[in-house]
Amino acid sequence: MILIALRSIRSNLLRTVLTIAVIGLGITALISMTTATSSLEANVEKQFSTLGTNVFSISRKSEGGLNRGRRINLGEPISYREARKFAELAPEGLSVSYSVFGTSQATVARGGEQTNPNIAVLGIDANYLKVSGYEVRSGRNFNESDANSAHRLVLVGADIASELFEPWEDPVGEEIAIGSQPYSIAGILKAKGQAFGMSQDNQCYIPIPCLRQQFSDEGRSYSLSCAVEKTENLIPLAEASTGILRVIRGDRPGEDSSFRIAMSNGLVSTLKEATQGITLAASFIGIITLFGAGIGLMNIMLVSVSERTREIGTRKALGASPKAIRTQFLVEVIIIGQMGGFTGMLLGLLVGNVIASFMETPFVIPWGWMALGLFLSFVTSLASGYYPAKKAARLDPIVALGRE
Repeated sequence: MILIALRSIRSNLLRTVLTIAVIGLGITALISMTTATSSLEANVEKQFSTLGTNVFSISRKSEGGLNRGRRINLGEPISYREARKFAELAPEGLSVSYSVFGTSQATVARGGEQTNPNIAVLGIDANYLKVSGYEVRSGRNFNESDANSAHRLVLVGADIASELFEPWEDPVGEEIAIGSQPYSIAGILKAKGQAFGMSQDNQCYIPIPCLRQQFSDEGRSYSLSCAVEKTENLIPLAEASTGILRVIRGDRPGEDSSFRIAMSNGLVSTLKEATQGITLAASFIGIITLFGAGIGLMNIMLVSVSERTREIGTRKALGASPKAIRTQFLVEVIIIGQMGGFTGMLLGLLVGNVIASFMETPFVIPWGWMALGLFLSFVTSLASGYYPAKKAARLDPIVALGRE
């Protein structure tokens, strides 16, 4: 029966190609959309995996928004004194780092070479790299003495180092200028790549006292990053930290805290929920496309039955049962459907990852969605081919042989 079906498929090559294209189109739409959204979700997990599930951050409170004509209302900034005091009083089992943003439009120069004015400069303490997930590729991190002094040292992102230095040069110990101020390079950070279309390697980190001198400290709010040793202690230590910082900032009992705490795992979950919503929407569109492809496939198979009545009549006259005729047509449509499924799966994987490359997200192979795509192509072909196969099986051989 399979050999008969294969001969019939080969003898109707144009119809076969059209049918494969119809099924392939629906599977391509489904797989390409889910591949692109799976890549986006993988990028979210990759970018936040270094934060782990044992980190929470504290920052100034913000309220309102730009909707309904309202502007964002920023709370009282967390000052340098408050950040240092919190680090000193932090509960046991908590590693605390505090940092402050300087500018995102700095220019870094070395001799006659200089970068575009798009370098971010942050003031950090000695714990920043440990808590934030950055690593030093060459050179060293700041120690406590460096971080608490005005020694003009800098940790440089990988993009800046590659732009200002040749591959054979060792930047560590060399002098660069951030704006008009000279700094000596203490270390080069390991590359982290793109995050949501923005480079994470286009930054300079300097000691907080240096940033306070160069960029002024007035009105700047410090960010606190806290890592716990044991994940199960995350909530209790976050609550203890809330109490300590409320006392430091003078928040009155019964009033809301003048700062906000964000859990890294909560942020990851929120972003994953957003990407899952996109995935569901894309899947719905893909399945609708596949449903349309199924209708097209049924039409093609009905035309095929009409055009092959003499073949059906001849086979019945030679002793083929209605069940054999029905099985032949079903085998044909299932083979064609699976060929369309494989074609659509490969094209969808290619298109989806091309879209992902434009979004600068990782290459992914969504095995689950690919298996689902093949299953759907099987179900679609079976459902679309059953009625035409049943119609072919019911043809009267005498009537069928009499048709031109």
